[in-house]
Amino acid sequence: MNSIIDLYRLQESDSLYLFWTKELLVALIIFAIFWLLAKLLRYILTTWGPKFTSFTATDLDDRILARITPPASLLVVFGGLYLAIKTLPLPDKAHVAVSGAVFIITIAILTNIAWRAMDELLRWYAGIMAENGRGGLDRQLLPLAEKLGTIFLVGTALIIVLKHFNYDILSLVTALGIGSLAIGMAAKDTLANMISGFTLMIDRPFRIGDRIQLSGGQLGDVQDIGLRSTKIKTMDNQLLIIPNSDLCNTILTNQAFPDVRAKGRINIGVAYGSDVEQVKALLVTTALEVSEVLRDPPPEAYFTAFGDSALQMALFFWVDEYTKVFPITDRINTLLLRRLAEKGITIPYPTTSVYLHKEH
Repeated sequence: MNSIIDLYRLQESDSLYLFWTKELLVALIIFAIFWLLAKLLRYILTTWGPKFTSFTATDLDDRILARITPPASLLVVFGGLYLAIKTLPLPDKAHVAVSGAVFIITIAILTNIAWRAMDELLRWYAGIMAENGRGGLDRQLLPLAEKLGTIFLVGTALIIVLKHFNYDILSLVTALGIGSLAIGMAAKDTLANMISGFTLMIDRPFRIGDRIQLSGGQLGDVQDIGLRSTKIKTMDNQLLIIPNSDLCNTILTNQAFPDVRAKGRINIGVAYGSDVEQVKALLVTTALEVSEVLRDPPPEAYFTAFGDSALQMALFFWVDEYTKVFPITDRINTLLLRRLAEKGITIPYPTTSVYLHKEH
């Protein structure tokens, strides 16, 4: 009797062994097929892909193809591993754990492929902006776009994973919505500055390196445009930090727009009795003696007003960059003192005449 039971157990063990051997063999065949498909896909993408992308006008598709080829072939391998594990008659808990782990890795690879394509697209766009002389935009906007895109991809991957494991996504989204509302109410000023910073990056009333003058009279060069504040380096080498919401709601002058050329002005008074036409011609010729003064548009001189003690004259000139206005003004003023003295034209100073009358 015992020999019969032992024989039965031996036959059952052999049957179970043959069964698992068959299932493992099928799983290995599936995985091997997908492994070969991954090798084939990598060969096609690296050998034939560039030939097809060479027909396009830009190199964007070539760059994206080179970035996504390694994870794409790896994705096929893990896809085959996932299907191979699905065919195995594992216990429910083990099957869920192993296939779930492979599913998470697969979603991570897909997310990485999407991120690589997005990153290469942004890099290509930044290169186009730099070639067009608008490279300052990518220093603020593109990093922000990359962060937002990364958050979106990671959030999408998380939702897919939670949905796969039958978690209630609606309750999670509701909780996140309520939490976001509470955070928004508590940090409304910070959010206002962040939204204003994003507006400044899109609207671009000024760029990094531009010289701007605020309505309060502050003058300086833009050093950085952040999400919360903008940093301006003033003429006395101090850093002025202004919240973005204040900049969005104020009037300012951008001296670097529409181009970096700038117009200088010199006001001068000459004595009554001076030849106005001679003075205007002298002002223009003196400005032209300075090589940095542009010839087109040429300097101009005007007789602007009758002053209390002098005839008020104004000289206007152009320089090729706004940072040169002050030093060029200094050079022209120095030359004007010499040329007016040579021509005998005096610059009067305010005088007051007092008349005394005797009482009879």
